[in-house]
Amino acid sequence: WGRDTPNTKVKIITSWGSKTSTVSDLEGFWSTSIKTKQASFQPQSIRIEGSNTKKLKNILIGEVWFCSGQSNMEMPLKGLGKSKVLNAKEYLKSAKNKNIRLFNNARTAAVFPCFDVNGEWVESNASSAEKFSAIGYMFGTKLYETLNVPIGIIESAWGGTRIESWIPKETLLKYKGIKFISSLPKEQNKQKKPSFLYNAMIHPFQNFSIKGVLWYQGESNRSQPEPYYGYMKDLIGSWRSQWQNKNLPFYFVQIAPYNYTKYRKSPGIKANKIREAQLKIAQEIKNTEMVVTTDAGDCDDIHPSRKEIIAKRLASIALSQQYGFKSLVYRSPEFKTISIRNNQAVLNFKFHKNDFFVGNENVKGFVIASSDRKFYEAKVRYGKDKKSLLLYSDKVKKPVAVRYGYEDCFENNLKTNSGLPISVFRTDNW
Repeated sequence: WGRDTPNTKVKIITSWGSKTSTVSDLEGFWSTSIKTKQASFQPQSIRIEGSNTKKLKNILIGEVWFCSGQSNMEMPLKGLGKSKVLNAKEYLKSAKNKNIRLFNNARTAAVFPCFDVNGEWVESNASSAEKFSAIGYMFGTKLYETLNVPIGIIESAWGGTRIESWIPKETLLKYKGIKFISSLPKEQNKQKKPSFLYNAMIHPFQNFSIKGVLWYQGESNRSQPEPYYGYMKDLIGSWRSQWQNKNLPFYFVQIAPYNYTKYRKSPGIKANKIREAQLKIAQEIKNTEMVVTTDAGDCDDIHPSRKEIIAKRLASIALSQQYGFKSLVYRSPEFKTISIRNNQAVLNFKFHKNDFFVGNENVKGFVIASSDRKFYEAKVRYGKDKKSLLLYSDKVKKPVAVRYGYEDCFENNLKTNSGLPISVFRTDNW
């Protein structure tokens, strides 16, 4: 797709033998589709003939994934400020790879949907990789090593952004309390307004075929968590509509543990409500999956260093769901039901494939309450099937509710055979 003078015939000739032609419209825009060959390490070229001629060289055909969100997605391999990325040096040592391509779309905002992107494809090397999304790069590396085909990763992320800035205006109009502005602030940090980042950083990619989306965002919405489920559902729907693929894979990361009360003067329960909304999205919307991070956070750093474990979990989801590696266990166990038996709360979980709980250490993070709504730390025993947990406290007779991980900053020590942690959750709605 592109732009030329109006009513101009545009011919496209490829090195792999496919050809097509079209005519630009009254505003000069044109678009068409062309068949590509199977993924290949053989560099290709495309010749575009219109009012002038352009030739695109060194093109690889392979798998392309789109990464977006706020700072934990944007955080590059070289780190962000004082926050470092664990094992980054190992990745940078082997970063020179002409078969991994990176597209780092610069921070851009716009009042109206844009036509042009703000970046370019580059080959992976130490210089390009260190400035690229750590999660995106590590994910791409894992795919490349497993699939042995060219991999392209697009990063279009911006730190400190609310989800509303990534959603089209027409989709947000139904929400009350959103203030739309009609001009772009000069100061870049004030440009992160509702729809403005969608317009400049998402919409321009609508004609570019992608395999799926990786998303890591939510921290900036914790002050008002209630509408987040609706926002995220609408973001996924609007992006799928843009790419004309109602089943576009959308894999995302649950926000990681961090002490918001200590460092941001924000009650921890608000961040947990964002996590609740994210879990609900994964459970209810087709072809979405969520990476749980209760074992990969940092109570003292909102930009935790353990990006590799998140990237590998995202890769396991993609490899299993999109590339046929069905034996991979990629989904965390989920709380299913609670029942009360002899002053104990019995929790049953839904496990992926043949996963189960392991370990004998004192499990932390569970609290239990009776109808007085006062929570006390719960002792935990494993069920005989290793797929259920029994909770009790000497201070709680007739328990009615359980919470897991509802602390200012929670660090998981409940182990599973797969190594995947469970999400924070609660059985009450108090």
